[in-house]
Amino acid sequence: MNSNFLQTPITYLKGVGPNRAETLKGELGIHTYQDLLNLFPNRYLDKTKFYKVAQLERSGADIQIVGKIVNIKTVEQKKGKRLVATFVDETGKMELVWFRGQKWVRENLKLNTAYVIFGKCNWYNGVFSMPHPDLELLEEHKKGLKIGMQPIYPSTEKLSNRGVTNRVLSKLIQQLFIETKGNFSETLSDGLLHELKLLPKSESLLNIHFPKNQELLAKAQFRLKFEELFYIQMQLIVKNMMHKKKIKGFNFDQVGKLFNEFYATHLPFELTGAQKRVIKEIRHDLGSNAQMNRLLQGDVGSGKTIVAVMAMLLAIDNGYQACLMAPTEILANQHYTGIKELLDKVGISCALLTGSVKKSARKPIHEQLENGELQILIGTHALLEDKVKYKNLGLAIIDEQHRFGVAQRSKLWHKNEFPPHILVMTATPIPRTLAMSLYGDLDISVIDELPPGRKPIKTVHRFDSNRLKVFQFIRDEIKKGRQVYVVYPLIQESEVLDYKDLMDGYESIARDFPLPDYQISIVHGQMKPADKDFEMERFVKGETQIMVATTVIEVGVNVPNASVMIIESAERFGLSQLHQLRGRVGRGADQSYNILMTSHKLSAEAKTRLATMVSTNDGFEIAEVDLRLRGPGDIMGTQQSGVLNLKIADIVKDNDILMTARYQAIQLLKTDPTLEKPENLVIRHAYSQLVKYKNIWNYIS
Repeated sequence: MNSNFLQTPITYLKGVGPNRAETLKGELGIHTYQDLLNLFPNRYLDKTKFYKVAQLERSGADIQIVGKIVNIKTVEQKKGKRLVATFVDETGKMELVWFRGQKWVRENLKLNTAYVIFGKCNWYNGVFSMPHPDLELLEEHKKGLKIGMQPIYPSTEKLSNRGVTNRVLSKLIQQLFIETKGNFSETLSDGLLHELKLLPKSESLLNIHFPKNQELLAKAQFRLKFEELFYIQMQLIVKNMMHKKKIKGFNFDQVGKLFNEFYATHLPFELTGAQKRVIKEIRHDLGSNAQMNRLLQGDVGSGKTIVAVMAMLLAIDNGYQACLMAPTEILANQHYTGIKELLDKVGISCALLTGSVKKSARKPIHEQLENGELQILIGTHALLEDKVKYKNLGLAIIDEQHRFGVAQRSKLWHKNEFPPHILVMTATPIPRTLAMSLYGDLDISVIDELPPGRKPIKTVHRFDSNRLKVFQFIRDEIKKGRQVYVVYPLIQESEVLDYKDLMDGYESIARDFPLPDYQISIVHGQMKPADKDFEMERFVKGETQIMVATTVIEVGVNVPNASVMIIESAERFGLSQLHQLRGRVGRGADQSYNILMTSHKLSAEAKTRLATMVSTNDGFEIAEVDLRLRGPGDIMGTQQSGVLNLKIADIVKDNDILMTARYQAIQLLKTDPTLEKPENLVIRHAYSQLVKYKNIWNYIS
């Protein structure tokens, strides 16, 4: 079947028409024959077996029977009426019942004519009855496609109200198979079909919509899931290969004096094996003549900053400048302080540029950046302003990439005649399956071990009834000279309530930790930025022992002396948020603690989240659980929730198929990068069609 035929507007399919076409477009996004073909069922009802009335059991299962309606009557009930028909076969009788649509049923039912009925069987008043059965005349049933397992398609209230029932959708897909004679172009090569024992395309589509049995359904699902993931991986890998081929990068061929001197004499601690491995991967990229496009993942406290510093030194050794962009001023300030302290030792010039930097201080920064005196610039979005011009920017590092849009990143690219090398850092661990699908066009490095000497944070779950013991524990820690965070949830919709919770909490803590023995800071979203900074600053300097806050402290506050993190109403936080908050403590040499406070009323999902936090500190393990609980859309946040608009595959459950698909795509492109070999022409054609009709989603900028 010519794939252009499948681009026919859905209006032209027999049984659709303009009104129904509008409903299908609006509710299910079905514009063409192809879209309808790719509307895959959610589940199936087994219609391979016919029952006799005498075989019925009180199981509430869906069953199918052949028989006749011998009479029909209306029965009065407390509210309104019900329509009851007597249905018989040669072994016995039962009732069919309708509470809605009675007029239509009465007018259309034929007495003493063979019907196939299908539905859930109930036992009521000593009789089996089936409410609102699916009815089909036996002779019509014999004419239709033999459906063993009845598909149940996605639906919405509007579809049902407009008469587009599951039966109607099934009929439309049957019509599509009649018009196409069930003959669809193959999209995978013979080699792949043979190696992975995959069903051909036409057979897969027939058995996904009208499976003859469970076994064929499973084979059809595997084939179509593989195909979907295979072409997405193809797109990402091709993009990466083209990027490397097309976009030449500056070649940093020197590992020079600054890098070697810093590594040999000024490293504040011995690098972990993971850090050394990642630096090696970055060095390889920077010396490969292609532009680096690497994602660096590492849990909170795993030591990404030192890796970034080493990469900057490589750029400077080769005569280039470097910049680091962070999402908030607090984080940019922190990076600046830490990096300046490290690099002063080797005499490198470093400046900070954020919204708060005064106009008079900006001028010299702009000048020194343009004449090359300034080697490293650290800051926020302020780095993207048009006035910021570099002499020769060779490396741009972006921290917490998901907080920056595509347009902002491309601005950094255009600061130069050639784009700089890009290193993206994130402390939000991304599960491997998701990383392969969202960032499959970036090279990925992972720092998966913590620096030596760091004690793992102890996490416990306590109920509100244990609060007095928890307060005593806080007193003991403060006596040892430590500081404590107490964090309250802040959820936009209930800001007023949350603010009340926070203030109530603050008052009860102030009662238990009175002046002058204790000083408390408070930070929340309704404060002016200057007041927030003042309160944060007091805590950072150690002038206050307790910081009561909403989640504004989630990213980037570094107070090594803070050793206790108490999270109130912990059941209201997501897993990744809990993990990020926990990462605010454990930054010094002392043992740190994370206490999750909740009421006794917890949902099953909240229990799983809390148990996960108590049992592991591994951000990647936590991210995997989070992905299972929430699904891919939620994890990536609203701006990217559409990315994984998959038709049949499931990124969590089909992890193995994804791995296979990526492996096969990589092998194929290694041996035939342009897909010119005769045996791969079918893949080349299918790929170009998908790109042409935008059926592959362009995942990431």
